[in-house]
Amino acid sequence: MSLITGLDHIVLVCPDIEDGMTAYSALLGRAPDWRASANGAATALFAVQNTALELMAPDGDGPVSDRLREITAERGPGLTSLAFRTGNIDQTHHAFARRALMPGDITYGESTNLDDSAVRRWKRFRCNDAQAAGMKLFVLQPESDLESASASPTAAQSLDHIVINTPNPDRALALYGAKLGLDLRLDRTAEQWKTRFLFFQTGGLTVEIIHRLDEAHDPAGPDTIWGLTWAVEDLPRAHARLSEAGLQISEIRPGRKPGSHVFTVRDGTLGVPTLFISHTPR
Repeated sequence: MSLITGLDHIVLVCPDIEDGMTAYSALLGRAPDWRASANGAATALFAVQNTALELMAPDGDGPVSDRLREITAERGPGLTSLAFRTGNIDQTHHAFARRALMPGDITYGESTNLDDSAVRRWKRFRCNDAQAAGMKLFVLQPESDLESASASPTAAQSLDHIVINTPNPDRALALYGAKLGLDLRLDRTAEQWKTRFLFFQTGGLTVEIIHRLDEAHDPAGPDTIWGLTWAVEDLPRAHARLSEAGLQISEIRPGRKPGSHVFTVRDGTLGVPTLFISHTPR
């Protein structure tokens, strides 16, 4: 049984937390479930059924806010970190040390919700970036779950999959499969798309690793988080909702998975390549 039980959250760094919340409330069709401000960072979490998206922006002065401003000035907003979940952080830390992930010390964290003063607590550690293929990769054991609020059928209900680019698919097999212990479901090369796909599952979502065969790669280069695909119950109505909100979106089309339909969101995502998907008949 894997020590990792799911993807707790993904971090998206943006220049301004209010602008970020406005954008993602419109995109996901739901309000943030938690807002906090501490140590130079303002955060807002959007919880769905199987994970959460954490927006993070500079707040005030200090080394953390300065670093966040540097990141957004250099690269613009974007996905920066993955935090996987475990039910036993001590056991996972020990195992990951033996698997050469060089985890840092276990630390304690706490957050207070600005809306109702509720408090969340957790323990976490960070894997060494170089051993995690250049990724900012955390493992977290929360004291309690962040519940996802009910939302309309046009809202994002869960994260269907997250896409990660890799210049080295064999390294990715070792990292995400052997070391992290995610469940490898498929390793397929699709010549028509000139891509090798690795599909791992954890906690009700898919981690899709892609290696583009028609591009030059440095095998020692970093993996990078590329995009997100959100699942909705009613795809046509979600399409209409985003269109009415003024977002640029594609037409609905059949997805790669049989029986699925998707559309692309071209703006309003803070630069994150984004799809919406439904696995139910239209």
